[in-house]
Order: sequence, then C-alpha cells, then structure tokens
Amino acid sequence: MVFRKDFPAKAQRRKGRSKGKLKIILCASFFAPLRLCGSLLFCLCVLTSACKREERVFSQPPSNFKSYDVTMSAIHPGTAGVQQPVKNPSDDRAFDANEGKRLFSQYNCSGCHFNGGGGIGPPLMDDKWIYGENTENIYSTIVEGRPNGMPSFRQKIPDSQVLQIAAYVRAMSGQLRKDVEPSRNDTMNARRSEQRTKEMTPKQTTAPPQ
Repeated sequence: MVFRKDFPAKAQRRKGRSKGKLKIILCASFFAPLRLCGSLLFCLCVLTSACKREERVFSQPPSNFKSYDVTMSAIHPGTAGVQQPVKNPSDDRAFDANEGKRLFSQYNCSGCHFNGGGGIGPPLMDDKWIYGENTENIYSTIVEGRPNGMPSFRQKIPDSQVLQIAAYVRAMSGQLRKDVEPSRNDTMNARRSEQRTKEMTPKQTTAPPQ
C-alpha cells in the first residue's frame, strides 16, 4: 500500500522533470537563431570595416576649400554646446593614410616638423595640440595657416589631399586604428632591419692567445 501511495507522486515528479527538459530544449531552439544572427552581425561589421580600410577613391569632387568653425577651447560662453567634429573618411582608409604620409614628405612638411618630431614647427607625435586635434582643426591649420610660421596652403593643395595629410597627422599621435596607421620607414629607425643589412666579413679585433 505504501508503494502504491508513493508511486503517483514519483510519476508526477518524473513528469515535471520531463516538462522542464522540454522547456529547456524549446528555449535553446528559440535562442539559437538569435545567437547565429549575432555572430553574423559581428562578422558583417568586421567585413564592413575591412572594406573601408581597403577602399580607394581615385575620383574626387572639386575642391571648395571650406572654412570650418573650429573649436579650440573647452570654454564656450553664450553657446549651446560644442560642435560635433567633422568626420574624415580618410581616417578609415589605410591607402589614404599612406598617401598622407607620402604627401607630408612631398610638400616638405618635414622641413619644419622634422618627420613629426618637432623642430621649427611644433611636434606632431605627442599629446599637446595647440590648435586642436580634430580633423577640422588640422584642415583649417593647413588651409588657413597659423601665426609665427605656418603658411596657408589654400588653393595649393586639393581638399582630398588635405584630408589625407590630416589623417596622417592624426596617425602620428595614435589617433587612428592600428590597422589603418602606416608604419615608420626603416630609414627612420635607429638601425636598418635585418633584411636590409649588408653581408660583412667578420674581423678579429683581439690577438689570438699565445
């Protein structure tokens, strides 16, 4: 009689466990497509950013040498707030950053900035920005010029090249993604890489022991 009284309770517990397992299976089957969609979305974002990195634009619109309203201080009396920075598409393109590096040397920017280390002009590799680190600030510095040495390049450098130079200037202080920033030239290092080292015959500098 005891066994008969306990048996329905055991059967109910087993039945409840089976329902619980069924709920877990249903929940797993419901969330599995969501996890798959999340993985696909992540892969899509990675591929999209990679496509921007390799994008090359060879046909540029005509230059307008626009003057931006730049922000140089955190103090804004009588204004609603800080203006949003201008988005530079060259910041996401490795080709444009490398072109900016080439143009930086071609237009003799290194003559004053010494490859970014600073000399006649201020350094571009540290965290000290006199006129701001945003794209519109760098663009205005190149196009408008600055007092005490920085000439104006308005109508001398096309807009597309100014944006490429601005991207490289930001890259010198680590403002761009690492997969977009160009690497330093071997000639700028303290010594050449092993691949470029010329073969030399070893010479004995001390007399052999007697």
